[in-house]
Amino acid sequence: MLVEEKIIPSAMTPDNILFSKRFRGYLPVIVDIETSGFDPLRNALLEIAAVIPEMDVTGRLSLLETHSAHIHPFPGAKLEESALAFNKIDPFHPFRFAIDEKEALQKIFHPIRAAIKRNGCTRAILVGHNPAFDISFLNAAVERTGIKKNPFHPFSTFDTATLSGLVYGQTVLAKAALAAGIEWNNQQAHSAVYDAEQTARLFCGIVNRWEDLVSGACTQQ
Repeated sequence: MLVEEKIIPSAMTPDNILFSKRFRGYLPVIVDIETSGFDPLRNALLEIAAVIPEMDVTGRLSLLETHSAHIHPFPGAKLEESALAFNKIDPFHPFRFAIDEKEALQKIFHPIRAAIKRNGCTRAILVGHNPAFDISFLNAAVERTGIKKNPFHPFSTFDTATLSGLVYGQTVLAKAALAAGIEWNNQQAHSAVYDAEQTARLFCGIVNRWEDLVSGACTQQ
């Protein structure tokens, strides 16, 4: 009689401590985008932040580096007053030090490509809280600016709202963060850097919790 061996992935094996093995060749990059509305074709991309994590020898993730940019609205972009009131962005404030879309994306993509190469991955995968919104605006901006080498997978994403619903029973970012023991400051929320870094802490915490469970299960065998 053949007995199927149950294999539990362990964070302690060399193959599993590499990003190229842990996420099927993808490098998870946590992204948050602030915009002037909900339509990726008509509304402007105003802020973007990307957090690149690192993995230690036990397979645990932590935040490594954050890259961000304030962005000029593209010509003809529609600026919704309700969206700007929500994220508190004045697109034309001189102290935003905003740059054009193409320059902003190149600024963000360059370190991501370097991290992909450094970790032996094939491309990045966007991690976000309800990431369908972020990936749609990112893809629209890439198309609009004519950038040929987008490091992100065009449609696959990791959703921390779904993961948080599973682990903590919360899907709102602020509530999920608090449930995970992460401090939350409403005054800083809805800036791309703050939301991206808080989402990154949430994602890393969930992955690390899984690694702890797997390691414990392997130890008990």
